[in-house]
Amino acid sequence: MPRTKGGYKTRRRRKRVLKLAKGYWGARRKNYGPARETVDRALAFAFAGRKQKKRQYRSLWVARISAGVKQLEMSYSRFINGLKRAKIEIDRRVLADLASSDPKAFTAVANAAKQAL
Repeated sequence: MPRTKGGYKTRRRRKRVLKLAKGYWGARRKNYGPARETVDRALAFAFAGRKQKKRQYRSLWVARISAGVKQLEMSYSRFINGLKRAKIEIDRRVLADLASSDPKAFTAVANAAKQAL
C-alpha cells in the first residue's frame, strides 16, 4: 500500500485547528495533536456555556424580583402566583428590570398581584 502524505485536505484541516488554537500556551498552540484536544474541549465548553448562560440569567432575574418583592412583605412564589391569577403576562426579565430601575411601577404590579390573591 502506498504511503499517503498530508495533502490539501489534511493541511486545510490542521490549519483550521491551529488557527482556533491561537493564544494557547506552548505545544497547545504549535503542535496539531495537543491543539486539537484543547480546541475540541474548548468548543465543548463553549457549547455548554451558551446553555448555562440562559439558566444563569433566569436565576439572576428571579433573585432581583425576589429582592424587590421582599421589600413589599411578599414571597416570590406568592407574587408569581398572584400575577398568574391577575392574568398579568410580564416575563421575568422585564419584572427584574422594573424592580431595579422603576420601583413605583414594580409596586403597582405587586399590588395588582396581591389583590388577585
